[in-house]
Amino acid sequence: MGHAEETPAPGRRRVRPARSDLRQAVPTDQAIRAAVAAEQVAIERLLSRLVAAPTVLGQETRGQQVMRRAFVASGLEAREVRLDAAALRAHPGASPFSWEVAGKANIVADWGTHRSRNPRSHGERSGGHSLVLNGHIDVVSPEPLSLWSSPPFAARRDGEWLYGRGAGDMKAGLAAMVGAVRGCKRLGLEPLARIQLQSVVEEECTGNGALQCVMAEPGADGAILLEPTSLEVQTAQVGVLWFQVRVTGQPSHAGEAQPGGNAIEAAYPIIRALRELEAKLNLRPPEPFDRYPHPINLNVGVMRAGDWPSTVAAEATVHCRLALYPEQRVAELRRLVEDAIKLATSAPELQPFEVAVDYDGFGCRGYALPDTAPLVLAVSRAREHATGTAAEPFPSTATTDARSFGLYGDTPAVCFGPHAEGVHGADERVHLPSVLETAQVLALLIRDWCGLGAC
Repeated sequence: MGHAEETPAPGRRRVRPARSDLRQAVPTDQAIRAAVAAEQVAIERLLSRLVAAPTVLGQETRGQQVMRRAFVASGLEAREVRLDAAALRAHPGASPFSWEVAGKANIVADWGTHRSRNPRSHGERSGGHSLVLNGHIDVVSPEPLSLWSSPPFAARRDGEWLYGRGAGDMKAGLAAMVGAVRGCKRLGLEPLARIQLQSVVEEECTGNGALQCVMAEPGADGAILLEPTSLEVQTAQVGVLWFQVRVTGQPSHAGEAQPGGNAIEAAYPIIRALRELEAKLNLRPPEPFDRYPHPINLNVGVMRAGDWPSTVAAEATVHCRLALYPEQRVAELRRLVEDAIKLATSAPELQPFEVAVDYDGFGCRGYALPDTAPLVLAVSRAREHATGTAAEPFPSTATTDARSFGLYGDTPAVCFGPHAEGVHGADERVHLPSVLETAQVLALLIRDWCGLGAC
């Protein structure tokens, strides 16, 4: 049931209530939905501008400039949280990285309780709960471009769908986040507990952008990550390990090649051994991942090998991704990977080769929040107020930045966002009506979780 809305009598001026009475003045479900719906055009324009920014790894700045302007245009003060390589490498939750991060920055903005820097500030006094709204600006490569029906960094609308790299994962969530704030402000309202909006980098490769925010900013009573979840609430996720297997032999002329001397072919039994490990990890999935027949996935994502058709390949590097359950530790999975590779390389045909394993990129734990947690129930109710149907909790076989908040920030975190298709693939697209619904759910959640009162 919605909240009653007070309407002044004709000819009488609305009197701003005392702060202790602000909860009585919050608008109905219908008023909030209508206010956010009035921002629909602005939401879609922002999404199109974000898609037009090719924010692959190392090129996030242009997209962050768009988000900074969007925060400022919404009446918020935007600031940077810069990545600190030394601090990250010293943190137990950071993933290893070999690239330069100097100059990279998350863009954050505080809203409510006079823009206090403490996300938990005034929460107990006001009766509201503080909140983080988080989205990532970075996207994966759109290659191969030949598979796209239109340029991946030129947003294309077709009916109710908007196409482009990052349209669903997850620039639509960033646009919805801004739309929710603008809708509440349109009604002259602000949260009773402090909200922080975050646009972070490196979600697609390390998660270190969100972790830097966790390190730099105090925690909150809850965090919503606007990943594409088809308006359901993601409460659990696997961890992910990235690793590289380097196979090195001796180059020779193809006309003088000896059987078993090719580094590319030597990588095949190693990959088979990793597939056997993958099968073992899927034998007895724990709850809640036991609903999936194959929750742990090995992906052989990249192979770089050889440099000439008539030269026996002396080097082959295979880049892999393997998942792990929340109760597992990254060090344990690394040991299992190395043991599987060691067993494979003990075969006589691999004796001429040197094999090494390196770790660069994701090395992160899984995370799970109980389906009965207050934040989960609040998101589910907010969706019911917005759409008439409550959100259902589910586990994901992918990883997100939610783990950084839950494991290292003392902040319960879930993912909730619009419906998208083809993420990480060609012709990625997001369903625009679901983007608006996401913004409406967020605005209703702000009312019920944080509290809303007159500015």
